[in-house]
Amino acid sequence: MYKYRPDIDGLRFIAAALVLLYHFQFSIISGGYVGVDVFFVITGFVMSNLLMKQLSAGTFLFSDFYSKRIKRLIPALLLMSFVVFLLISPIYMDEEYYIFSKSWLYSLIGYSNFYFIDEFAKYFSADAATQPLLHTWTLAVEFQFYFLWPPVLFLVYRYLNRSAAPWVFLVFWLATFGYSIYRTDAAPDSAYFLLTTRLFELLLGAGLALFGNRLPRLNDQTSNALSLAGLALIIGSALVLTKDSLFPGYNALWPVLGTGLVIYSGLNNSNALAGRLLGSAPLVYLGALSYSLYLWHWPLVAILNNQLIPLDLTNQLLLIAASLVLSWFSYTFVESKLRYKDWSLKKSFLLLLLLPAIVIWAVQVTIRVADDISFRIPQKNRELYRVINQQDAGDIFDPCFDGDAVSFDQGEHCLLGAKESGKKPDAMLLGDSHATAMAGFVEELSKRQGITTLLVTKASSPFILAEDTVATGDERKVKRNQALQDYLDHGEPMTIFLSAWWTAYLASDQYQGYFENIVRWLLERGHRVVVIEDAFRLPSNSFAYCLLKNQRDCTVPRADVESEQINFYRFKETIQARYPQVDWINPRSAMCNEERCDTVLDGTPLYRDDNHLNYAGSKIIGRRFLEQFGNPLSAN
Repeated sequence: MYKYRPDIDGLRFIAAALVLLYHFQFSIISGGYVGVDVFFVITGFVMSNLLMKQLSAGTFLFSDFYSKRIKRLIPALLLMSFVVFLLISPIYMDEEYYIFSKSWLYSLIGYSNFYFIDEFAKYFSADAATQPLLHTWTLAVEFQFYFLWPPVLFLVYRYLNRSAAPWVFLVFWLATFGYSIYRTDAAPDSAYFLLTTRLFELLLGAGLALFGNRLPRLNDQTSNALSLAGLALIIGSALVLTKDSLFPGYNALWPVLGTGLVIYSGLNNSNALAGRLLGSAPLVYLGALSYSLYLWHWPLVAILNNQLIPLDLTNQLLLIAASLVLSWFSYTFVESKLRYKDWSLKKSFLLLLLLPAIVIWAVQVTIRVADDISFRIPQKNRELYRVINQQDAGDIFDPCFDGDAVSFDQGEHCLLGAKESGKKPDAMLLGDSHATAMAGFVEELSKRQGITTLLVTKASSPFILAEDTVATGDERKVKRNQALQDYLDHGEPMTIFLSAWWTAYLASDQYQGYFENIVRWLLERGHRVVVIEDAFRLPSNSFAYCLLKNQRDCTVPRADVESEQINFYRFKETIQARYPQVDWINPRSAMCNEERCDTVLDGTPLYRDDNHLNYAGSKIIGRRFLEQFGNPLSAN
């Protein structure tokens, strides 16, 4: 039966330390995220031990269990999240601020893992790295386990035959491990966040609690060997695995198995070497801080990421110190104070869950509906903010961008360049939201050339042949592209500007063929084809706000920009070889020198997010291009 094991607290610290060093970007700990898996095994072991002790004694009460879980976990989470809310309110903008407010509510109710799957898909994505509550997905997994496991264990204890229980458990564990491997291979981005793919980790700890007394008793020599082997598996996994490793699945087995070996080696032998090390007073104390340490460390990193502050050695050491101080405060004055309150489940639920959830929900709604950025950011930054936030070409040209899919708007408000009422346009700008983001650029070129360009664009809807669009399975897009083909098939030849998020589409050989087909189709009908190359993707959404973050250098390496264009250059080379009459215009040439590429020109931010130019920035790039290279439209 369960007795307190100091080595478990020491193991908790090892787990927390691995996660911290990984998130603080100490390069040697390339797979430190496995610390989370160590936590899961410990949770399964400790919780199942406590539950079995109460079930055996006949003292188990669901109300008591859930009340203790709420008092143990929620107060420190509320403190951390409220402090983070205060810290980020002056500096987080728009969608990133709203995402935080939603994740705040979801973290409290144990749903944040599902929310982050929908929002970011990939745990290691650049934009995920700026979200202060991203790490609460692990708490959501544990909350879900706490909700499901006690009733299951209660029923198993009451009704399952004792001799059959280990075999039933083993089959179930193998099934959960097999599912983790399958799901991780099939959908790795979502698998990372799910209880179902992590369940085998929690159940390994539970199995040791339930059936560990049936395993062979270990002598000192064997205990030492197994405990050291377990630590080696944990630390070795943190050193060998990387963010590119398929995880959890079979890669998670090694830290999980290592944790299991450490726990097993100390079941009947408190003299195990690793157990004595982990049970030392300093590690036990730090292990007691591990929950608060885990809670506080990530928001600090996320805020620095948002502010584009690099994690050099000085900042890494400051993060460690700040995390320790904050976790000590949280543990001493919140965790340790409230977890022992003699509160009923009803009182714990009302005070620590329901009431805070209502307040956070009200904050979230306010941010979404009526958030006025002007009261949150300094006066000097508000004009810059308006350029980024209120210069979305998709909003400025909304009828032309988000109007009827088939009867596309041809009104004067959709004309770029030399606008003459009643005159048929000389050119058309066709494509998706990236084409819309080029509206300012095309407008400057059209105006200089004295031509009228009709803007016809739609989100995620590149202009390709209707017959090729069928493969997308989107009937609306098929009808739209057919309508455009009908318009271009029966009118006079004109200049067609083609633009799209090339780097995204052209990663597919299929789309390489689709875009070649539309170029050929247009040329066969006498149209002049001008391909507008795309701008480049920023390292993250936060980079669009570089000037607001008081950064001196808002450039990105040209080498990084060029490396993203590989698939586009392959397409360009093919088209140039087969259709040399196609014209190419590269806005990046006005943004980049030999070494760096600008995201700010003339003191104006060029982007509205990580991959779309804002309208003002697009116009500035157009004017800069004309100054440096002249007007390419005059070539014909």
